[in-house]
Amino acid sequence: MRLLNLACELAAFRFEPETILLYDHKETTVRVTSEPRLRTKYGADVPVVRDYFQYRVENTSDYARTDQLPTGKSCSVAVERRFDCGRDRSLTRAACEKRGCCYVPLPWTAFGGPPWCFYPVSYPGYRMGALISTPRGQEANLTRSTPSYLPRDISTLTLEVMAEEAGRLHLILKDPFHARYEVPFAAVPPSAPTGTQALLYDVEFQPDPFGFVVRRRSNGRVLMNTTVAPLLFADQYLQLSTALASSVVSGFGEHYTGLTLDLNWTSVTLWNRDMAPHSDTNLYGSHPFCLVQEGDGQAHGIFLLSSNAMEVALQPGPALTWVTTGGILDLYIFLGPDPQSVVRQYHRVIGYPMMPPYWSLGFHLCRWGYASTNATRAVVQKMHEANFPLDVQWNDLDYADKRRVFTFDPQRFGDLPEMVKEFHQQGMKYVLILDPGISSTSPPGTYKPFDEGERRGVFIRNLTGQTLIGKVWPGPTAFPDFTKPDTVSWWEECIRDFYAKVPLDGLWIDMNEPANFVQGSVHGCPDNDLENPPYVPDMIGGHLNSGTLCMSSQQTLSSHYNLHNLYGLTEAMATYSALLKVRASRPFVLSRSSFPGLGRFSGHWTGDVRSDWEQLRYTIPAVLLFSLYGVPLVGADICGFEGDTSEELCVRWTQLGAFYPFMRNHNDRANAPQEPYVFGQQAQAAMRSVMTLRYSLLPFLYTLFHQAHSSASTVARPLFLEFPSDPNCQTIDKQFLWGSSLLISPVLEEGAVELAAYLPPGTWYSLYNGQPYNSKGQYLLLSAPLDTINVHVREGHIIPQQVPGLTTAASRRNPFFLTVALSSEGWARGELFWDDGDSLDTIERGDYSFIFFLAGQSQLVSEPLKVNGALDGLVLGEVHVFGVPTPPTGVWVNGTKVQDYSYRSDTKVLMVSNLALLMSETFTMQWSS
Repeated sequence: MRLLNLACELAAFRFEPETILLYDHKETTVRVTSEPRLRTKYGADVPVVRDYFQYRVENTSDYARTDQLPTGKSCSVAVERRFDCGRDRSLTRAACEKRGCCYVPLPWTAFGGPPWCFYPVSYPGYRMGALISTPRGQEANLTRSTPSYLPRDISTLTLEVMAEEAGRLHLILKDPFHARYEVPFAAVPPSAPTGTQALLYDVEFQPDPFGFVVRRRSNGRVLMNTTVAPLLFADQYLQLSTALASSVVSGFGEHYTGLTLDLNWTSVTLWNRDMAPHSDTNLYGSHPFCLVQEGDGQAHGIFLLSSNAMEVALQPGPALTWVTTGGILDLYIFLGPDPQSVVRQYHRVIGYPMMPPYWSLGFHLCRWGYASTNATRAVVQKMHEANFPLDVQWNDLDYADKRRVFTFDPQRFGDLPEMVKEFHQQGMKYVLILDPGISSTSPPGTYKPFDEGERRGVFIRNLTGQTLIGKVWPGPTAFPDFTKPDTVSWWEECIRDFYAKVPLDGLWIDMNEPANFVQGSVHGCPDNDLENPPYVPDMIGGHLNSGTLCMSSQQTLSSHYNLHNLYGLTEAMATYSALLKVRASRPFVLSRSSFPGLGRFSGHWTGDVRSDWEQLRYTIPAVLLFSLYGVPLVGADICGFEGDTSEELCVRWTQLGAFYPFMRNHNDRANAPQEPYVFGQQAQAAMRSVMTLRYSLLPFLYTLFHQAHSSASTVARPLFLEFPSDPNCQTIDKQFLWGSSLLISPVLEEGAVELAAYLPPGTWYSLYNGQPYNSKGQYLLLSAPLDTINVHVREGHIIPQQVPGLTTAASRRNPFFLTVALSSEGWARGELFWDDGDSLDTIERGDYSFIFFLAGQSQLVSEPLKVNGALDGLVLGEVHVFGVPTPPTGVWVNGTKVQDYSYRSDTKVLMVSNLALLMSETFTMQWSS
């Protein structure tokens, strides 16, 4: 799917408020065949967790008419198949039975675990009418003859079924009579119709009570079965349950979890919140997508497109229940059939990630506490003196005058413009923090961002139409409404005015959940159904407006109640657009808050991680999950942000961080310093070694980002994506891959000097010396002293590398070298994408080079398939060939015998050096066998 055209981005939008566009969708006119009823029941049904201490037990707040509920209900439901009838509140026996539900206590689970109040078999719900054809697919009406127990129940719904692609099914449930909030999207022209014979799925409908089943056509496996529990659809409470094909489920971020979720009566809440990573709570982002591994190499994905507060209850059936507080049910099912195909299909809906500037892949250094330009310069100088790579120096909010964004302190940062120019002269870049909150207390006429914003009405309003005032770092603040076109223009003007003074290279948008130090506003919030809805998911603070804005505050598109989870995304869109126009080069934006589609505009970091070994370990699944979510430029604060690090922890974190797609060391004010140069010489040497290794691999990493941008592949990759049929890989999250070629196995335990690492079947070579490991799919005990992170190259792959410099600008001028990892049959392949690293739309304009490398039959061929000026003067200096079975008697390059080569019989590595082959030209290297 194409990216949003720049002309269609927020800053250029000219539309009515209800037509703001965030997503591209492909739609087709394919019909979905259905059966009038299900022949059989499939899958398991079960209930979910609730922390009963947080909810009052209700006896009277039920809306169902008891005279219309079934009296002969069947409560013969296995414990693991119970679905909770009281997700909205805890119920006594009387209140439960008043709803027509079953009440069967389980004495061993007083709080949590299987529910005591659960739905009986065939609980009454909606009845489905006939499916009729429409230009987009098929439609049917759903009606219920008796109201549910929910307030403001919606008795008639429209079901829309769209077979958009062979591997993508799209279903929508909405109110046909009253417009409800929907996450905005941009529809693109329909693709060619997909014949029903080509579909990877079949859909079956149960008319009464309504439910549907999605099967994989190739094997009949049931992927979703929503007949297991009733559909509920009220004004502020929407509930849909389904049985699952497997308990191996990844997704529903952002949470402090492993790569796969615990389905043992747990739940996760999706509601963006300024909350440092820890377990069992909602964090900075919301991603209502999951990938389900089916156990035989096949997988599917499910995406519920909703920005309302959401809770997902997980059950060991396996099954899950979605509950959202508003909007519609807009559901996508991706059929894969393999995990990588699922990810691509999902990214086609949310948008492929942006192409980052090359320099953003270098090392970044930041701290809250670099209190002046002199302090910041001193850090850079010490990094250079210690011979550490450094591409990007950052400043936290220290730079701002009275902590007001778009200003800089005249005393401590008075020469900030000059400092940034100095960094540029050294081949470096500069990024600073930009919070969305705009100080509202400066004297009139002294702070243009607020004065002009207030004049133009760009800020979020309270229910009475006044600018809502919250409180963050500068004190009382107003919050821009990024769903308003004029706000985006004002934001661009603020960035343009600041850039005219401080020529920054990128922006770090923090606090954009949005965070608020008071609940709702400094004046409180109204007492209404948006602030106090009938149901609130399990979350920190217990209220939707805890730590953020009033839910009833007004934005151009809708209330903050509906738009809260989109705030960071809309700010990222506006910031990306502004930087693109102001700098006229590839934007760099880093956002804390996230929602599906963020990767088109921004990278992400995992927030305020603690400096401890547990948090180090959990950064790996965090990074891997954001790869699935379409945000490949992601990393964690190396050495930790909160608390003091130790030397060993910082070394191990730097080794792991060198393989985060985004690499930044960031620290809090009160902590001990953790810049690489503050540690002992042994630790410094270990850090320097792995940082220079990363810089040598940047051509390969940049090529992976090109693949992600152009074809929705992943950069940092969980093993199960590459080895879906290997059951050992399903849950591994202490190792990961770069693309399909490099396996990274970091040390994650204090004091460890060896590591049990899983190597999937095949031959893997040590990246450092070519030592081969022939694995049958097994764990191997590897040496891992403090100066080593284990990195292995997969057989059959060629890794393009470059002699590292201390900046990416310097590295890009250095000679290339190739690491060729031959398969057991003697073959390998690889590729290099190369452009100037900073210009816009180089792929779309064809202004790039692309080289294909192929090894086989004792020769290596480099074939430039497309060449532009970016490769001018760049040469290949060395080739390392792993897995050459016998010592060669000679090596020839372009038919000429060369003398500078060596061969190690113990590792079977051929090294050819002192080459000067132009990368822009075809060359052939041969060796005797």
